[in-house]
Amino acid sequence: MTYSYHLNTRAVNSVTAYAPNTNVQCPDLSTSSLIRHFTPQNQTLHPAENAYITTRANTTILAAWKDWLGDGSSLGYNLTTYTGPFPKIGIAVPGGGLRAAQYGASSLLALDSRNESSKAAGTGGLLQVTSYMSGLSGGSWLTGSLLFNNWPKTDDLVFGDGGDLNGWLLDLPFVTPDGENLLSDKNQAFFGSILWSVIAKANQGIDTSLTDVWSRMISYHFLNQTSRSNFFTNDSGHGAGQLWSQIPQIPAYQSHSIPFPIVVADSRPVGSNSTTILSLDSVVYEITPLEIASYDPFLSSGMNLTYAGTNLSNGKSSNGSSCTTGFDQAGFVMGSSASLFNQILDFGQNTLSQFSKSDSTGLLYLLSRQLAEVRTRANDVANWPNPFQALAVESFQDTNASWLELIDGASNSENIPFGPLFVNARNLDVIVTLEGSADDPVNNWPNGSSLIASSLRQTMFLQKSHQKFPPIPATPDDFIATGVNARPTFFGCDPLPSDNYPMIIYLPNAPPINGDNPVTNTPTFQLSYSLYHMHLFFDQVYSNTVSGFTPNTNTPDQNWGKCLQCAAFDRARQKAAVGIPRSAFCSQCFQQYCYNPQKPSIKSELPNRKLVFVDPDPQGISQLELFFGENKFKLIGGLVGLVILVGVLSCGIFFFKKYYAKRKSLSYQRLQHPPSPLIFEEFPENPYSESFKMHKYPSQGTML
Repeated sequence: MTYSYHLNTRAVNSVTAYAPNTNVQCPDLSTSSLIRHFTPQNQTLHPAENAYITTRANTTILAAWKDWLGDGSSLGYNLTTYTGPFPKIGIAVPGGGLRAAQYGASSLLALDSRNESSKAAGTGGLLQVTSYMSGLSGGSWLTGSLLFNNWPKTDDLVFGDGGDLNGWLLDLPFVTPDGENLLSDKNQAFFGSILWSVIAKANQGIDTSLTDVWSRMISYHFLNQTSRSNFFTNDSGHGAGQLWSQIPQIPAYQSHSIPFPIVVADSRPVGSNSTTILSLDSVVYEITPLEIASYDPFLSSGMNLTYAGTNLSNGKSSNGSSCTTGFDQAGFVMGSSASLFNQILDFGQNTLSQFSKSDSTGLLYLLSRQLAEVRTRANDVANWPNPFQALAVESFQDTNASWLELIDGASNSENIPFGPLFVNARNLDVIVTLEGSADDPVNNWPNGSSLIASSLRQTMFLQKSHQKFPPIPATPDDFIATGVNARPTFFGCDPLPSDNYPMIIYLPNAPPINGDNPVTNTPTFQLSYSLYHMHLFFDQVYSNTVSGFTPNTNTPDQNWGKCLQCAAFDRARQKAAVGIPRSAFCSQCFQQYCYNPQKPSIKSELPNRKLVFVDPDPQGISQLELFFGENKFKLIGGLVGLVILVGVLSCGIFFFKKYYAKRKSLSYQRLQHPPSPLIFEEFPENPYSESFKMHKYPSQGTML
């Protein structure tokens, strides 16, 4: 069932609910600080996060483990009396626009025990035992969409369920949903609604940017107030007024039935105006339902998310006792994590690279109209008032800045949101990576670049604050040569007692194992998909995720579901008070799926995999779907009219041919026989006149 927020006092059915509330009375800072401090050596979690994780572990997760593993006999263990501890698991959903969102969604369906075929395959159940889920850019869109629709199965979320869920509507392009004509009535209505939201925010004294426009577009597809029938209307707020800090009030969260959600965004040092990839020492932020924080040792602080948008200096409001609420719009949080404009927007030349011509033209058109109406700050970032001003003065890059410039979470080359899941205080045992990156610039497959960047960042800057990274191939070429970029792989299977790293279960976007043409390796900047393509995409990813791989064949591994269970449970075996040896069955699984730096696999074990994307609708089916969907009643009426016209013309041609044949026969017979008097029933008349043709006359035989 869909769950829409109607919790704040503003009218959430208005697009103007995107505007924050300013001049709100701050809480008593003498008893309730808005800032939470910690150190890398003495990290603490937000108390409400810790309470959620503990309660979930002791209730829903404990039961979910029992449901997934049963008595353990199929894995070679006896778990009939085992009560824990069970491993603490996180899921990371990387960036990559709509490709990453769809990849994450279809992978999650394969891990969801609510889907009967997933449960039968043995993979369904992993989602239910997960404690954390982090999303970045396109991965944050999936995360937010799940949350603000009360965590349904992802097939219903993406395609709709015929009831409350309307689906993602990805056949309606993000920027120009009515087609390339910017001035069409529907596009103008859509643009007007988006600008109305952004102007309402600006009128509250909050500086905006192109990211606000982008955020509102995201909301139309991934939040819960938009349908195909109201897309171009203001009958709803289209997600305006839905706040990230209100996630704890949704039923799925209150029942502790979902992972604790985290969204990642990078930050560009204020004043740098950088238009290139960030260095690895730039501060990375995480946004939870409770706070915006950074566990990087450069900052080590968090701020109460309810009051995000408030300028603080040394923890106190810069405007006396006045605070801001409602800044943490769900769309803006997802938009901040996906704010990729700093590397592609050339404001001086009025160009926006990477996007299609239609999308870039539409975005630049909206930016020009936005700039004509409101004051902006940096146009190519997400502008957040800085709550950490005057903190960590010796190490924090923006300690003197009044604003933060948040940008796409992959801007420092970390396209997988690993950071929050490696935080020492969270102490995760397993991290499942739904790897939908497109590192390969030719064919858009992952090649391990993001894992390498995260491993390097943690080694260089995060040794005090984060767990170590498990052993992985050293270069993208090594990832490809070993084949681990194209099949399920377990990294970190056999840590030494002195090692403190989680196991990574790596599930990469890869060509279909059966040798079919791939349809999932699409460009990051593709902003629309036909429904046909979406279904094929979902089917291919789901099939790969439940299949595992069998070396040197194109057939699924019948034991893959159980092998996945072996990997998820293995850290519990290692940490048990009384050591539990790895079972023979699980040992066999690990030989097949674990990355062994001393004896790496080779990519030739994956034969007949097709790498080149094959467009499932090369004739522009998505555009045709859009056209037919919007004009179906006109087309039906036109088709009916055409059928009638064809019928009339056919009858006319038939009778004309019949009459012409008679005339031709008559002329021929008159030439062969002597003339005879014509016989008329009523009056003599020219046989070629119109009145003659209207009457019946004796046959030609009697006339001659």
